[in-house]
Amino acid sequence: MNILGLSGSLRAGSYNTLALKAAQKLAPAGIRIEIASIGDVPIYNDDQRVQGEPAAVTALKEKVRRADGLLIATPEYNFSIPGVLKNTLDWMSRPPEPPFTGKVVGIIGASPGPVGTARVQYDLRKVLVFMDAFTVNKPEVFINHCADKFDAQGQFTDECGSKLIVDLLLAMQALKQRLG
Repeated sequence: MNILGLSGSLRAGSYNTLALKAAQKLAPAGIRIEIASIGDVPIYNDDQRVQGEPAAVTALKEKVRRADGLLIATPEYNFSIPGVLKNTLDWMSRPPEPPFTGKVVGIIGASPGPVGTARVQYDLRKVLVFMDAFTVNKPEVFINHCADKFDAQGQFTDECGSKLIVDLLLAMQALKQRLG
């Protein structure tokens, strides 16, 4: 299974990008994760879309289409979806042929707070329903107090969290197989 990873944070040293890198290392046999950047996606403007999608949007849509599934790692900003991620999803939801349609999606999130991105994950699930994606419901992967769960080299050190990430990847693979 080929999974495309998207981080909802553009920050250098983002814990969510580090979580995607951890997922790459933890991926079981038969699962490959490529991480794509959303940093070049411009602010959504339907006038611009009508005149022609920006190259960064077209390229990202193509990566999404080629992937068997997506793994989104996102922080929580003001109890919800970071603007940069929501903006990217707005571009991805527009015609022609929105690429999230029918895709299997897993969600993880790292946060310095105690609830570990629970609220953003629920909001993100609502957006993904509209985008006609199939979101894995369990396990939920909330990496709370994230600064304590990555070492100085950016390696994920939480055994329980590592098991949850592996279980999520396997659940994504199983859902993809069920969907055909």
